[in-house]
Amino acid sequence: MENKIYDTIIIGGGPAGLGAALYAGRAKMSALLLERAKFGGQAATTSEIENYPGSIQDETAPQIARMKQQAENFGTEIVKDEIVKVELEGEVKTLTGKNGEYKARTIIIATGANPRLAGFKNEVELRGKGVSYCATCDADFFEELDVAVVGGGDSALDEAIYLTKFAEKVTVIHRRDEFRGNKSVQERVFANDKIDILWDSVVEEAIDNDGILGGLKIKNVKTNEISDLAVDGCFVFVGYNPTTKVFEGTSLKLSDRGEIITDEDMRTNIEGVFAAGDVRKKSLRQVITATSDGAIAATQAEHYIANK
Repeated sequence: MENKIYDTIIIGGGPAGLGAALYAGRAKMSALLLERAKFGGQAATTSEIENYPGSIQDETAPQIARMKQQAENFGTEIVKDEIVKVELEGEVKTLTGKNGEYKARTIIIATGANPRLAGFKNEVELRGKGVSYCATCDADFFEELDVAVVGGGDSALDEAIYLTKFAEKVTVIHRRDEFRGNKSVQERVFANDKIDILWDSVVEEAIDNDGILGGLKIKNVKTNEISDLAVDGCFVFVGYNPTTKVFEGTSLKLSDRGEIITDEDMRTNIEGVFAAGDVRKKSLRQVITATSDGAIAATQAEHYIANK
C-alpha cells in the first residue's frame, strides 16, 4: 500500500468521510478511507437520529453501517489507522500513520469536531441519556418538559431560544453575572417568558437515575451553595474542538478556533486538499450537512484530477 498513489485519501470515517468515500468510489476513483477509531463520528454516539431524511426510529447504527457498506461496495478501501504527520503540498500528498505511509493526488479531510465538555460529574456517562450537545438534534425529545442550557455565549443563547419551541421551561446556567456577545440575542432571551437564568452558577453533577438524567446539582460560584435543579434534559453549549491538531504548523489555513477554512466547493487554500463536515468552518453541524459536504468534496476532487 505504501507504493500505491491513490486518487484520493479520505481522513475520517464519520458521515462526511463516508459520504465522500461513497461518491469517490462511485466516480471510479481509487480511494482510501482512514479512520483511527469508531466509524460514524458523533452520529454513532446518538441514540436516535430523527431528522436525517428517510431515517427510521432506533436505526442510527444500521444507517452508519450501511454508509460504510455502500462505500466498500463501490470500491473504496477502508483501513484503520491514525495519521500523525501530513505533507499536503505538491502533486502527490503523503500521510504518515501509526501503521504505515499513504500517498494520494488529493486529500479529503473529514476528521470532525467534538463538543467541549462542561466537566461535571456523570456528564459523559449520561450523554445521549438526557445530556445533549445539539438542540437541533434532540429538542423534540423534550417537548413540554423542563431542560437546562449550560453556557452563556451566543450559541448557547441561540439554542436556548430554539429549545423554547419544544420545552416547557428552559433554565440557562451561566458561571458569570452577565452575558457577553450579541446584545440583540440577549434581549430576546430576557424577553422570553420560558427562559430563566441562573447567574454565577455551574453544574456540579448530573444526577444518574437508573441510567437516565434525573436532574442537576448546581453550585453558586460566589457562595459555594449547592442546590438541586429538577430538569429532564441538559444541553451543553460551551464550544467545539475541531480535530485539526495534526495540521497545525502546516500551510493549511485554519480559523482562530482551529476549523479548516474552505469555499463552498470544500476547497482549502492548498491545491488538491479538501475538507468536509464538522472539521470545517460552517454554520450548521448535522449529519445531513456532513454527508453533503463529503459528496461535494469527492466530486470536486474528481474534477481536480480530471483537469490535471
